[in-house]
Amino acid sequence: MAEEKRKIEFVDGPCRIKPRKFPAQNIVLRLRRRETIGCQYPGTQVLVARQFYQNVFPNFTVVNVEKPPCFLRKFSPDGRFLVAFSADQTSIEIYTNNEALTPNPRSPLEDYTLHLIDLKSGKFCDYRRFLVDKIYLSHNQGLYLYKDILAVLSVQHQTIHIFQILDGMFIEVRTIGRFCLEDESYLLASAYPNINTRPYKDTMINTLKHKLLIHLYKRAAYISSNSKDPYELRRFYQYFDQFEALRMWKMQLLDTNHILVRYASEEVATLQTTDPNAHPALLVVYNMVSAKVIAAYDNASLHMQTQFENFTDFFRNSDTSYMCSPSNNIYARLTQQRYKQTIVSARYGGLTEATKRLLSQLPICAQSYSSSPYLDLSLFCYDDKWVSMMERPKACAEHPIRFYARDSGLLKFRLHAGMLGRTTPVVARRLVAFTFHPTDPFAISVQRTNAEYIVSFHVRHD
Repeated sequence: MAEEKRKIEFVDGPCRIKPRKFPAQNIVLRLRRRETIGCQYPGTQVLVARQFYQNVFPNFTVVNVEKPPCFLRKFSPDGRFLVAFSADQTSIEIYTNNEALTPNPRSPLEDYTLHLIDLKSGKFCDYRRFLVDKIYLSHNQGLYLYKDILAVLSVQHQTIHIFQILDGMFIEVRTIGRFCLEDESYLLASAYPNINTRPYKDTMINTLKHKLLIHLYKRAAYISSNSKDPYELRRFYQYFDQFEALRMWKMQLLDTNHILVRYASEEVATLQTTDPNAHPALLVVYNMVSAKVIAAYDNASLHMQTQFENFTDFFRNSDTSYMCSPSNNIYARLTQQRYKQTIVSARYGGLTEATKRLLSQLPICAQSYSSSPYLDLSLFCYDDKWVSMMERPKACAEHPIRFYARDSGLLKFRLHAGMLGRTTPVVARRLVAFTFHPTDPFAISVQRTNAEYIVSFHVRHD
């Protein structure tokens, strides 16, 4: 009986248990099935469409993604928008074009108003407002006035506004950024009437950036063609993403038609780096009338350094031919060469680092240099550690600043910054800024000790 129970019976007939049949998993077969058969059962269109998520799914992870200083909350029901609140949870951030910078706590957005005042009559003539913007006003960094042409650089919106001051009015001449010519916006709208109206989501490269990329490509192609070596062209393709990510940081007018723009990374343009001048940058010469990029140099270009040293006056746009500069004064040239050699010989220095330090002055801010004859190095000798032609705050000396005659070496006069006989705390940081009269023997010094300001007048007294 036990042997009969252990006996295995083999069934020769067809098996009644049908194996489970999986539907087609290939996306091509699913698309073909949807095209030919469609939805077999009414009311299941959504279920059939959602089956394609089995073929299209996340399979890659990007770690440590940079985000704006905000709180990402939720997508809109249609999935087209991502709702985010600012860091203080009081506003929603909106950008004007696809090169607009991301606000950060170190560079908050503000409202700016430029007023035009008649100095003779004291009359208020005109004004221009820039709302929710970022314009660097310290040392006239974001503004430049050349004759009757005023240029305003909006770092936030990556736009240069060109105005002409005529009869006490701001006349807008052109706007350089997303478009460079007046008719480009009309041509784009007529050619692509259904184009995305939100400039921030625009996938096209801005016109000014596009012209810069074309110039860099043509230069690389020309060098590669002449040298029969594709190295330069390959370098252009290698750094294309870095070129495309550059942002306008500074600018200056070279004349009424040409403008010098300094491009840098977004971290530099938004002041998120400790030493911005040490980072790579591009110096671009742009013709506003013909809308063409004339030249482009990196901030370690020896050719650009030579041009700057030999033609400094053209970059400063000085009103007087007697303004002291390395290109017209041997003593100023020696001072600059001494500074350059110090950087070359320093630790972690070198010729490239010295070139970057010298070219960090470009673009030169408007009205930054004094034309006072008392700062002319061909007339007087003084320690440029405490005072110089560039009107910038410097460390306050413990002793008076001595001015010696260049021809005789005799002591001519001394300048006392601050109050005599007054002791200051050792830990206090003392800064002083000098403002010299362009022709008269008169200077103003403003000394800052922590939060206290001391203003002094330096005049001629007989």
